[in-house]
Amino acid sequence: MQPNNKFITISDNRNKIQQLLRELVLQPRLNAIKWSTITKQTPNIKIGYPGQHLASLITGMEGERTGARGNDLIDGSEVKSCSRIDQLDSCKECGAPVARLEEECSNCESKNIARKNDSKWLFGVRNEDDLSFLIHGVKRIFLIIGDYSNFDERDFNTLRFQAFEIWPESERNSRFAEIMTNYYRKIYLAHKKKSPTKNPAPKNFWPYQYQFYVCNPIQTFSCIVENANLDPQIKIIHYVDPAEDRSKLPSVVMPPSVLSDQEIKLIFRKAKDEEIAKMIKPELSPQLGKIKNLSVPDKRALLIGVDETLRSYLPLRDTDRIATSTRKYARRSN
Repeated sequence: MQPNNKFITISDNRNKIQQLLRELVLQPRLNAIKWSTITKQTPNIKIGYPGQHLASLITGMEGERTGARGNDLIDGSEVKSCSRIDQLDSCKECGAPVARLEEECSNCESKNIARKNDSKWLFGVRNEDDLSFLIHGVKRIFLIIGDYSNFDERDFNTLRFQAFEIWPESERNSRFAEIMTNYYRKIYLAHKKKSPTKNPAPKNFWPYQYQFYVCNPIQTFSCIVENANLDPQIKIIHYVDPAEDRSKLPSVVMPPSVLSDQEIKLIFRKAKDEEIAKMIKPELSPQLGKIKNLSVPDKRALLIGVDETLRSYLPLRDTDRIATSTRKYARRSN
């Protein structure tokens, strides 16, 4: 999980990142918002190629000038981007489409709007060569997402851009290879057998859901854009130096809300006391013996989060109901 320093050739990264976001994402979006009030078309700006530019600046590595046909970064990394910004919403009353910045349905004037927040990363695996390349040939998976940090509060004027890394051949990220292997061999091939002339949908990899967290992704960048719809102001919150060894960085902590009741029980049954104590409120650590006898909702409420150690006790669990694994790994330092 150590980036190859010889490929890190881009400097002054933080300033360049802010400039790129202004010029390739935020200003075009403002122009699209202006024209969408006239044309009634969605102002959604696709993040695919801007995402690759952003990945180069975060990692300090150039691309290979090959578009969709080669490696996205010169070190052999694959870049995947998704955007939940300006998704097209719908009216719950009449079903008509509603733009993200519209407060009521233009068809029936209802304010009962279903706000969408479901964009995801897509992985296409159509044969054994694709699978082998994804889990053995790709140096790292670089995941970029643009979304709303305050979506639940319906704040659509504050944007967030984040980047996460998964290194497929690393022991820490080994669940990623299992998930993709199960998708191809147990989902893709099963659908292909039923309908040989049709290509099954690619693998949906959902941000902030169970599979994402059990892969132990490492966050390398995040920023908030305030007043995004009028006068965007960028604040970089988290930035990892391109040359820093990722194996020494913690992965993203899983929220307890992602877990089922059975998975909460599993953690408290199998994990060591000292492992659980690290992830509950410090003042409650001396009461761990009593905590183990609490109800599942109480146990869930006491957990600050679920770190890599606690996640190692969890099954693979897949929304596609494919094979699961309960293999526990030992974290390595290299």
